[in-house]
Amino acid sequence: MSIFDNPDEYYMQQALREARQAMAEDEIPIGAVIVCGDQIIARGHNNTERLNDVTAHAEMLSFTAAAEYLGAKYLPECTLYVTVEPCCMCAGAAGWTQIGRIVYGADDPKRGAFSTLGRAMLHPKTQLTAGVLKDECETLMKEFFKQRR
Repeated sequence: MSIFDNPDEYYMQQALREARQAMAEDEIPIGAVIVCGDQIIARGHNNTERLNDVTAHAEMLSFTAAAEYLGAKYLPECTLYVTVEPCCMCAGAAGWTQIGRIVYGADDPKRGAFSTLGRAMLHPKTQLTAGVLKDECETLMKEFFKQRR
């Protein structure tokens, strides 16, 4: 797939690569990339087990990497692509970064910030797109938890 065919799907495929890496490391398979100016500036996947840190979510690690890359704490020109709907912690952090757009794949009706609280935590200008490569993102999560049972 070319980036020009469907940028959202292309970048979500990159987030899925990160999620597969997390799964290979026995982490919950959630991956994220942050894009600015048609360039991936940050990548991350869950590292809560390896780091023994409940805050080491894909989004949080990606926000830190993007801020470091740009030398700025605000990310209004950036887009976060993440395979699963962000939790409240990650949505809150997204609000603080003032990220321009969030694109996610699978819904998380139990712990997802937007499913449970709506857009309350986001910056008012942040755009939200849900369901990009939803089936692939959901399948990866289901496979992971099926293996653990």
